[in-house]
Amino acid sequence: MSIRYDDARHLLTLETLNSSYQMKIDRYGYLQHVYYGHRISGQDMSYICKEYDRGFSGNPYAARNDRGFSLDTEGQEFSTFGTGDYRIHGLRVRNADGSCLSSLFYEKHEIVKGKYSLPGLPAMYGAADDAETLVVTLSDRATGLKARLYYGVFESLDVITRAAEFVNEGAESVCLLKAASVCLDIPYGRWDLLHFHGRHCMERQPERAPLPHGIQVVSSERGMSSHQHNPFIIVCERGADESHGDCYGLMLMYSGSFKAEAEMDQFGSSRLVMGISDTGFSWTLGRGESFFTPEAVLCFGEGLGRISHICHEAIRRHICRSRYRLEHRPVLINNWEATYFNLDEETILGLAGEAAALGIEMFVLDDGWFRGRNDDHAGLGDWYTNHEKLPHGLGALIKRIKALGLMFGLWVEPEMVNEESDLFREHPDWVLRAPAREPAAGRSQFVLDLSREDVQEHLYQAMARLLKENDIGYIKWDMNRCICDLYSAACESGRQGEVGHRYVLGVYRLLERLTGDFPEVLFEGCAGGGGRFDAGMLYYVPQIWCSDDTDALERVEIQYGTSFGYPASSMGAHVSASPNHQTGRHMPLSTRGVVAMAGTLGYELDLRKLSDEDKEEIKRQIRQYREDEPLVHDGLYYRLTDMETLPSHAAWQYVSRDKSTSLVSVVVARTRANEPLINLRLKGLDPGAIYEIRETGEKISGAALMYGGYTLWQMHGDFPSVQLHVRTID
Repeated sequence: MSIRYDDARHLLTLETLNSSYQMKIDRYGYLQHVYYGHRISGQDMSYICKEYDRGFSGNPYAARNDRGFSLDTEGQEFSTFGTGDYRIHGLRVRNADGSCLSSLFYEKHEIVKGKYSLPGLPAMYGAADDAETLVVTLSDRATGLKARLYYGVFESLDVITRAAEFVNEGAESVCLLKAASVCLDIPYGRWDLLHFHGRHCMERQPERAPLPHGIQVVSSERGMSSHQHNPFIIVCERGADESHGDCYGLMLMYSGSFKAEAEMDQFGSSRLVMGISDTGFSWTLGRGESFFTPEAVLCFGEGLGRISHICHEAIRRHICRSRYRLEHRPVLINNWEATYFNLDEETILGLAGEAAALGIEMFVLDDGWFRGRNDDHAGLGDWYTNHEKLPHGLGALIKRIKALGLMFGLWVEPEMVNEESDLFREHPDWVLRAPAREPAAGRSQFVLDLSREDVQEHLYQAMARLLKENDIGYIKWDMNRCICDLYSAACESGRQGEVGHRYVLGVYRLLERLTGDFPEVLFEGCAGGGGRFDAGMLYYVPQIWCSDDTDALERVEIQYGTSFGYPASSMGAHVSASPNHQTGRHMPLSTRGVVAMAGTLGYELDLRKLSDEDKEEIKRQIRQYREDEPLVHDGLYYRLTDMETLPSHAAWQYVSRDKSTSLVSVVVARTRANEPLINLRLKGLDPGAIYEIRETGEKISGAALMYGGYTLWQMHGDFPSVQLHVRTID
């Protein structure tokens, strides 16, 4: 069993293959966090939690004569505001009497086989032999508010999930002002905080800094998980690297505004709190009503690489549900950077014909195909064919593309509407906007109010009609602006603080229906590129467009940062034109291919302008990708270079689960005269096996490749790259 209760010591222990998580019901009835770290196999770790009088740290009334006991210094399994714990908290309420206090005491717990689920929210899934669930019920004796803390333990995966349900069993309403998903106390140690910041066209850039005394916040208030910050953080031991040092990973399965807080307190203890952003948030619970928080995925491991492996495995096998999660993804061509809005039937069919001749498997028709759409000022919301551009209709175009042997995909942006559209003219109240205020526009568009069920139903019918009437195998679901003006005309004034979260629930409900009713369709998420790249979206879609920046050198950095939490199979990656449309940089087609093949391969350029030599290179890339795709998407991923070496060169590696095959990719960002050679220490191989490098014919032991490394010959030219295929020999 992965969950055990020691009744004599009031001790709850959760154990995975390599980690232990422990909590204890203390003598006053609080649920105390004791330990999370390396597996300790049954040891009561509460001995490390020494109590003594620490001055201005006050005591609960029941412990008024017990000066060593203080909520301000004890580890808390779920901290609350206003009752003596002055550190960051997981729960803040407003009670019927106007107070904002809550005290949670242990009431009971239950251990069940299998993994809990969360109504209306994404969550990791697992059968009875995959996972076990602990539910601990805490209660506020003054108000009747109950907190049910959910723990899902995936023993073999080294994952523990956290979520909370708040239930009002009191006589009067209570308003949640902050309801976090996880609170984690780490009593000792000095730690670094690694988070992933960015901007549009440069998402998920790793930034690591020592956690100082005080509070550090990583958050998004944009209504989406955002380009600027990602709902995934790592707290690691100072000096930790890819292979060494204690590391904690926290990933929130949520696609809206979030907050991750880290605090080192006056005594050197650290606390992590993560969940829905409390900025502007409120949720009223009437008698008998409940509220579920999003799920947080926790993992502990030795080294940053181990954290990545755990997260990748969790996403591939216990978060993604699409039929494509472990299957081949069709190599596609997207027409956006070839045509932008200037598309017509002749152009599209010409591109499709070129694509079919090169071995590309799917044609994706991007923005501009629908009624009134000639630029970004009009048309969003009216999901009908633009007959001025496609006079024979969308269905006829699809048939002609299918006749070429290609699958067909389509770009949509259902959550948005232009003021210049029939939908807006008919339903101006369907837009998020406050009364008597002009709403902010982004990319000339407004945000539809998906907190409303009638808006959800309209969008479901519009998308379902497209999929029923046309042979569409792929949908690119875009969202090209952040959310503000959070006000719903369908929500009463006292509950407007619920609109932001209800919007996210509406997106999830819509995606749940569409992916359930059309399971054969490959859905790809997108939000101006990587603005909503999170585990919550990956529950509904198996891949997300990694960034609108298609420059291969920029993509090396973006995909590097993304790899800390998310697998290669989740990263939409395209070969684009040279010079690149975002940066103007010239780069060899071969290197653009190496970078794009590190994700889900696609092309986004005008194929009609390519030389015969370039066309042969694309054919070669596609053949190579089909061979390597199982290894890239389901092998273990290793970063062979770090942020310090990235300005010079980047190298990454995939290793099959049986260690028999490996792929090493290298891109040189800066070449210099008479420069030192690049030596790469490979990872994850069998030290006793002999490997052959296909490109050179060299035969080298796994131990030598890992401990002595492999030295590359000098690489010259503009951004040269190389791939090495390594395989064991008998």
